[in-house]
Amino acid sequence: MKKICEKCGKEIKEGSKYCQYCGAKIQETKNKDTKEESKTNQDNEKHIDNKIASKKSKITETLKNNKTIIFIIFIVLILCICLFISILALCKNDNAITYGTHENVNITESNTIKKAIDKVYNAVVYVESSRNNTALSSGSGFIYKKDKDSGYIMTNYHVIENASAISVTTMTGEEVKATAVGGDAYSDVAVLKIDASKVPDVASIGDSTKSEVGDTVFTVGTPIDKEYMGTVTKGILSNNAKTITVNAGNTGAYKMEVLQTDASINPGNSGGPLVNINGEVIGITSMKLVTTEIEGMGFAIPIEVAMSNVENLENGKSTERPYIGVSLYDLDNIMMYRYGVQTDGDVKEGTVIAEVEKNSPADKAELKANDIITAIDGEKVTDSASLKYILYKHSVGDTITLKVYRNGKDIDIKVKLDKSTNN
Repeated sequence: MKKICEKCGKEIKEGSKYCQYCGAKIQETKNKDTKEESKTNQDNEKHIDNKIASKKSKITETLKNNKTIIFIIFIVLILCICLFISILALCKNDNAITYGTHENVNITESNTIKKAIDKVYNAVVYVESSRNNTALSSGSGFIYKKDKDSGYIMTNYHVIENASAISVTTMTGEEVKATAVGGDAYSDVAVLKIDASKVPDVASIGDSTKSEVGDTVFTVGTPIDKEYMGTVTKGILSNNAKTITVNAGNTGAYKMEVLQTDASINPGNSGGPLVNINGEVIGITSMKLVTTEIEGMGFAIPIEVAMSNVENLENGKSTERPYIGVSLYDLDNIMMYRYGVQTDGDVKEGTVIAEVEKNSPADKAELKANDIITAIDGEKVTDSASLKYILYKHSVGDTITLKVYRNGKDIDIKVKLDKSTNN
């Protein structure tokens, strides 16, 4: 780089401290040039630093954005894995039975009731009754109790009614002589007894009041004949508080609270158990209650009804039920016209007294023929069956109030209930 003397303007030699022409010092010029050069270098360095910082900033921002994207991808991946595991857990079942495949889709049955069936199956028996060596009836039953001497079987009363001999066949195939120790025609429940050594298993008793509509239930019994002994039918509980009218021989029409199911109940199933998913008996199936014209509608006696009287039946005691001592017919019966019974338009439901038994509670309360009973203790009486249903909620010795329509007027009559001698 050339050095110029500021005083004379001439070029001076390299390394000279004084101008060879005018003798002026050139130190300041050199310093100035050095400073300018230093400043230029500093500016260059600063510019380079700014570029480096800018690049670092861009790199940092890029990394930051990439980290956000990676984090989002990671979260989505975790959620997908969790969803997959959940679906796998729902589909997985160690007890699932594969029935077949179609277009790579597995079809499985996971609600098997095998354990529940095993719990009650060997307690079920086939019941045959006869009279004078002539077959009367057959049905099913189940062993509900065992002591040191005997096993106790519950079945329907109509299965062993009028029998002089009864035999049962257990699930082991052994035929055993049985004895009827008690029965009740109204509730259609009977108790049989066999030797304790012949008992293969005892059923567990459940509680039908804890069952809900839609619960899985099943029956075990002998539909049609002995060839089909041990048949299981499955369904749901269709109704757990149904009241139906039963028309039966000597007992006349009466109402019963029953369990309704769509499980198939056929002739021969009578007396067998209706069982819940836990393998507990919650009812006694009865063909007596079934309307044959309607499929998918079977009925069972709630186990609580049967067990409430079982102690009396085991001991051979008759069932005490209250009675008032009248014969009845319903409002729509032709007997009304025969006896000239008339009502105004307000009386559309009730039951008519045809005859009053002498010295009966009704006779003592001065009830009369042609009286129309329309309520008991405020509960409406619609027909003779409903009168029995309401009456049998009471006990012998209770005093009830009958609402009676007589000669165009409603009157209240109190009646003290006595013991019925009719089973």
